[in-house]
Amino acid sequence: MHNDHDRCYRIVEGKDPRFDGCFVTAVRTTGIYCRPSCPARTPTSSNVEFLPTAAAAQLAGYRACKRCRPDASPGSPEWNGRSDVVARAVRLVADGLVDREGVPALARRLGYSDRHLNRLLVAELGAGALALARSQRAQNARILVETTTMPMVDVAFAAGFASLRQFNETVRAVFAASPTELRQAAARRRPTTGGPQATEGAPGAAVTLSLRLAHRAPLASEALFEFLRVRCIARTEVSSAEGYRRTLQLPNGDGVVSLAPASGFVSAVLRLADVRDLTAAVSRCRRLLDLDADPVAVDARLARDPALAPLVATRPGLRSPGAVDGFEMAVRAVLGQQVSVAASLRSAARFVDEHGAPLAIGDADLDRLFPTPESLAALDPETLPMPRQRGRALVRLSEEVASGRLRLDPGADRDEARSVLLGVPGIGPWTADYVAMRALGDPDVMAPGDLVVRQRLERLGVASGDLAARSQDWAPWRTTVVHHLWAAGPEGMLIDAEEAA
Repeated sequence: MHNDHDRCYRIVEGKDPRFDGCFVTAVRTTGIYCRPSCPARTPTSSNVEFLPTAAAAQLAGYRACKRCRPDASPGSPEWNGRSDVVARAVRLVADGLVDREGVPALARRLGYSDRHLNRLLVAELGAGALALARSQRAQNARILVETTTMPMVDVAFAAGFASLRQFNETVRAVFAASPTELRQAAARRRPTTGGPQATEGAPGAAVTLSLRLAHRAPLASEALFEFLRVRCIARTEVSSAEGYRRTLQLPNGDGVVSLAPASGFVSAVLRLADVRDLTAAVSRCRRLLDLDADPVAVDARLARDPALAPLVATRPGLRSPGAVDGFEMAVRAVLGQQVSVAASLRSAARFVDEHGAPLAIGDADLDRLFPTPESLAALDPETLPMPRQRGRALVRLSEEVASGRLRLDPGADRDEARSVLLGVPGIGPWTADYVAMRALGDPDVMAPGDLVVRQRLERLGVASGDLAARSQDWAPWRTTVVHHLWAAGPEGMLIDAEEAA
């Protein structure tokens, strides 16, 4: 999109927030880059260039606009929909892999050399993996500077910088202000804006952060949080009138997040055992709520079909919830075979009680983590309280994930993961579809084996025999169609009898 100057300029003239995160506007005369929706006066067309990412703008020497804060805009919906190597790399960088393990680990994870991966990223994004990670570190640093009273040296290392000097130089280059000036400005705003605040913390010590997760409007928040509410597993998740809360297993320690809809954003309160997990925690919460989606484009496409138009009109901006942990979602899918949601949750709660580790940071309502792949792989399937075939499938699934043969993280190859899943005896197309939709974030899964989907489509006049051809017009957002159908009424049996065959 950023290569079409005239189209981008029209978007900037219209201050269209739907394109925030899809590209940035860099103004040559001021050296500043902005969101497309920046409320400032639109610069002359000849004075601007359009770049694909904030990282590319920063690499070119531009500073972030202090008014529209483009580094905090929603992520591009393109990366969630695509499954090529660049999209997988972007998702892994967003999850903090480069900060934790470096660019060589990212390249190995994707099966490329460092040099070739960098060429691919620069060609499409205008910046390599290091620049993308640097841009993300800068955003994390600003969050910690503005919302905590942590010493700057602790902020630097918590945000992923190698030194205090690197931290100071990056913050000045990106935001045209020192870390101290950012903190002072945030303190002046706080009494009037009620901005986010946090308790003190440092790497290795618990810290609580209150953040605002941006998204594109509209957001069908009631349907989104209801979907999560009816699927809460006791001791790891809880839902109330205030919102949704759950435990998190993060690279450096445990965490708890509280999520609630607000006006124009989703409120997130994160309690982290180690503040270095901020990047991963935010990324996983965004995937859980599908906050980087483009709801206007999705709704416009689906509403063209007369059968789906009433569903879209009822819940504009419906999201396709993902997962904070791919393995957990795969286990949920196996436990949900041929049973109701309530029955699958009871089974999941037993596994949490018996095999989940205690939550290290302590919480009033939540005290257990979901079991790890290693803990479930060690079980004897013949002793599990479920049909033998399902028990064997569960243990084999855990073995595949524990060994690394099956990856269900943001950088997973979706086709490869589906192939491995279908190779596990007892796992059929419905389970693989559910994992693809929620664990892998695939936006284009129709789930034709789902009984509820088939029944509700038939009521809308779409016969099962016509579904394959009819659904081509709904691509690439057929996962959202499935969620519209699920949201249309109470769920009963999740799949038909063919799944375990």
